[in-house]
Amino acid sequence: MQAARGASLSSSDPVQVERPRPRGRVRLLFAAVALAAYATDLATKEWALRTLADGDVPVLGDWLTLHLTFNPGAAFSTGTEFTIVFTCLAIVAVAVVLWLSRRLGSRLWACALGILLGGVAGNLTDRLFRDPEPLRGHVVDFLMLPNWPVFNVADMCINVAAGLIILQTFRGIALDGTRESAS
Repeated sequence: MQAARGASLSSSDPVQVERPRPRGRVRLLFAAVALAAYATDLATKEWALRTLADGDVPVLGDWLTLHLTFNPGAAFSTGTEFTIVFTCLAIVAVAVVLWLSRRLGSRLWACALGILLGGVAGNLTDRLFRDPEPLRGHVVDFLMLPNWPVFNVADMCINVAAGLIILQTFRGIALDGTRESAS
């Protein structure tokens, strides 16, 4: 009896993988993270529009400068003539993330998809509601590093989310929090 008890894993064993969480709590985490990322992106863009209209603000010498720009395209302003395509892709991305969120059972996946949703929705909001017209709006960017495209908080969210998604994939953790078998 003692040997059988010693062979079983308890919930405090460090070898145990993240187990599926109650879906309600994980979905609440997903929604809270998405809302926080989205609100932060919108607030920083509004701040940039008010503050940076008069010109650049160096923050860390030449390494980080606040520089207001409006981007109709993707990174490095590529595809500027395809703004409506980027808008449609963002709409699809929001729908896919919302659809995938129904299966969430992992806190890290909830954070990753929440950050992704907040970032994509932040840039989508610009494309839908900013000048020059709906579906063709230009994204507000204001963070400039040397030899890198000007970006915003939504772009940072999308990249952090991609990193978390890659991490969870390499760890073999499914959306529902279960570990994929080694076979």
